[in-house]
Amino acid sequence: MTTHLHDPSTTLPAPASRRRLHRAWLVAFAAFVALVGAAGFRAAPSVLIDPLHAEFGWSRGTISAAVSVNLVLYGLISPFAAALMERLGMRRVVSGALLLVAAGSGLTVLMSASWQLLLCWGVLVGVGTGSMALAFVATVTSRWFVRHRGLVSGVLTAAGAAGQLVFLPLVAVLATEHGWRTASLAVAGAALAVVPIVLLFLRDDPRAAGTTAYGAEAVEPASASAPAPVNAGSGAAVRAVRVLGDAVRSRTFWLLAGGFAICGASTNGLIGTHFVPAAHDHGMPHTTAAGLLALVGIFDVAGTIASGWLTDRVDPRKLLGAYYVLRGASLLLLPQLFAPTTEPPMWAFIVFYGLDWVATVPPTVALCRDRFGLAGPIVFGWVFASHQVGAAVAAFGAGYTRDHLGSYDLAWYVAGGLCAVAAVLSLRISPNRAEHPETPR
Repeated sequence: MTTHLHDPSTTLPAPASRRRLHRAWLVAFAAFVALVGAAGFRAAPSVLIDPLHAEFGWSRGTISAAVSVNLVLYGLISPFAAALMERLGMRRVVSGALLLVAAGSGLTVLMSASWQLLLCWGVLVGVGTGSMALAFVATVTSRWFVRHRGLVSGVLTAAGAAGQLVFLPLVAVLATEHGWRTASLAVAGAALAVVPIVLLFLRDDPRAAGTTAYGAEAVEPASASAPAPVNAGSGAAVRAVRVLGDAVRSRTFWLLAGGFAICGASTNGLIGTHFVPAAHDHGMPHTTAAGLLALVGIFDVAGTIASGWLTDRVDPRKLLGAYYVLRGASLLLLPQLFAPTTEPPMWAFIVFYGLDWVATVPPTVALCRDRFGLAGPIVFGWVFASHQVGAAVAAFGAGYTRDHLGSYDLAWYVAGGLCAVAAVLSLRISPNRAEHPETPR
């Protein structure tokens, strides 16, 4: 009788790593929840402008100045936070940032002067949310994903819209029925609730978790899953500034930064801050206007995820050009759409504009990663800083325009025209990385 040797390779179960959910998805989940939590307070300004004006008598320009400080710090902190994540790790930085957001939003209930609004709403929350800005998205996707990077970038970017979707109607109802202080405390509590999730699931890089980036080879080079180590004698700030010094020698950096500054002006700075009070000027209730802005968040989730999917397949420069043209056209039409009630043309604007809200982020992240290599997340942090500078200028400028002209119309028209400029800047980016020998490493 012939004895047949048993080949174990034919019956052994698949390796555990193939059967279990890859750790990268848990990290992405923790990052998504953290970004949603950070978005909570960022949804508040547009529905609290009128309540603060009514209680304290502060002008809309003064309140908008606090929003502008928040927006500037939200952007300027981003590259330093990305460098700090290289030094201390994402989990420590994000947990600390959430605590700072909670402190800033909670302390607003004690304020009695406009400088305290600048400190709490502007500085504390600006620094906290800036530490979890889109450079955090770039860091997570660069370290943990090789496959589906564009798609995951889109999903994480949509977290901000999800936060707006979750919190904006709640903040509006709380502010209307129970006062703005209750709304601020609710947001502070939500930020605190996210901290345990971050501590439990977020990990700094695949090697620290004993695995590899999703879609990477079983044995991957050091550069594939972790950034170049920061010199022990230099801090995160030095690293961030050094990367900026290298990046500013690149024409691509300036084209990206210019376009993204206009992106910020036409989204966070203008629509995100002033849509609700502008709609109220035309007789629409605050809660209705806040609900419309939340719907922008719903369609933004779909648009940004779709943009991430397209970024993996289409030239990111062409995507940016198309997005800016479409956004500009919608803003030029907006002044004619405001009314006491929501008519079909306004619904069409909400859907169209929502799909385009932050669809620009995945292709911008992809261009930074492709052109600037391992320094891409920090470079994107600086590009995002320009986004927030543009948002701050628009937030203050629109409030100033409303105070002195009695209408927001001019702000909408200027933003629409600037979007055409952003489209041109995006299409002028060089099509390949080889033309940038000065790419920082």
